[in-house]
Amino acid sequence: MVSCPHRITVVSRFAPVVPAALLVLALTACSGSGGGGAGVQGTPGGAGVRDPYFAKAGNGGYDVGHYDLRLSYDPARRHLTGTAQLTARATKDLSAFDLDLKGLTVDEVTVEGRPARFSRAGQELTVRPREDLDRGETFQVTVRYSGTPQTVTDPDGSQEGWLPTADGALALGEPTGSMAWFPGNHHPSDKASYDITVTVPDGLTAVSNGELRDRTSSGGRTTFAWHTGEPMASYLATLAIGRFEVTTPTVGERHLPAYVAVDPVSAAASKKVLAQLPEIMDWLETNFGPYPFSSTGVIVDREEDAKYALETQNRPVFPGPTDTFTLVHELAHQWYGDSVTPKSWRDMWLNESFATYAEWLWGEDHGGDSAQETFQELYDHGEDEYEDLWDFPPAEPSGAEHISANPVYQRGAMVLHKIRQAVGDDAFYDLVQGWAAAHRHGNASTADFTAFVEEQAPDVDFSGIWKDWLYGNGKPGRP
Repeated sequence: MVSCPHRITVVSRFAPVVPAALLVLALTACSGSGGGGAGVQGTPGGAGVRDPYFAKAGNGGYDVGHYDLRLSYDPARRHLTGTAQLTARATKDLSAFDLDLKGLTVDEVTVEGRPARFSRAGQELTVRPREDLDRGETFQVTVRYSGTPQTVTDPDGSQEGWLPTADGALALGEPTGSMAWFPGNHHPSDKASYDITVTVPDGLTAVSNGELRDRTSSGGRTTFAWHTGEPMASYLATLAIGRFEVTTPTVGERHLPAYVAVDPVSAAASKKVLAQLPEIMDWLETNFGPYPFSSTGVIVDREEDAKYALETQNRPVFPGPTDTFTLVHELAHQWYGDSVTPKSWRDMWLNESFATYAEWLWGEDHGGDSAQETFQELYDHGEDEYEDLWDFPPAEPSGAEHISANPVYQRGAMVLHKIRQAVGDDAFYDLVQGWAAAHRHGNASTADFTAFVEEQAPDVDFSGIWKDWLYGNGKPGRP
């Protein structure tokens, strides 16, 4: 590590001759040393990763490997107290770096256990460690914070972030809401493992991602410790606090553990659909390959608590009782969206097309319309139900407010059906399973997908599908 508090001059490591006076000045300014970085002055990591729709999302200069979040919530005061410890690796020489955090009061920041200077500007928490961080160095940053978390309104008008409920709270993060309850590198391209420990009043349950490792009670408070070992994008992190009826069945031949939490108000109406969880999971594995995570389940809250379902990792969230097709959709996301995560928000169709097409396939296999009939009906009359269906191509949403619009879902599914028509059923299922396996727990872009498809079926010309269905404006001239 190199400490350079005074940015007076920069000495190149590659300069053949350094004047003596300049060398003395540089050594005076840079008093630290370490790990092969002696004499190297870092630069700020940068706010944002230049996402095409959310320019400030994420941060440059580092990659987070693990989040350790220790939270305490008082629903009566709507007050959250948190300590977030991030273990990260510097991807460049850093003099400072940013974390995304919206609202809340930051009480203290340390880097490697030493107090660090910090400042706030909008959603950016800029941290200036006492010593520069060298490229490749692993470091820990700890943020202590508190306050009332905010509800975030998305560009499309939907609400996420921290949603107060009748008996607690619900935290949802797509696309940018997670920054409302913990600091981090909040862009889907940076995935990490998580430990989320939450303390709440006795009588309430705190449900999060992964597996429940511990539950202890003391002094009228109960602490729930959740662990997610597989990489997870921060927008897929969730926290549901309230009164829940909890069941812990096992699913499938592998006896996969499941954690199902249902608000008592929604329990009776949810029972029939949730009983299909084992059948749906078996069907999804048959079609898309082995389930990519170590546990499954669902969270069902009340209808007034959120206006949409969300594919939060391991256990999707539903606002009240759901139907079979929506359950299929959100569970399919565990393969496409959660395990294979988009590199940017422009690649959102890679999430929603697969989940929507899973609905078509479920109907086809369970006495409903065939996927071809669904496709043809959409082509002939889709604009009657989805008036924006042909407004923009699925791979190029026209703005941040449209990344979850119908072209991304319905037209995206139509792209997959065109691929299926082009390669045949056997090759299609090999392709979609291969895609999930090739990018398991990673990130992928639209360019990655089209290249993968072309590699898997080199004798097929996909140029018309890409031109007319994936990137084309308006309704294609032929189905």
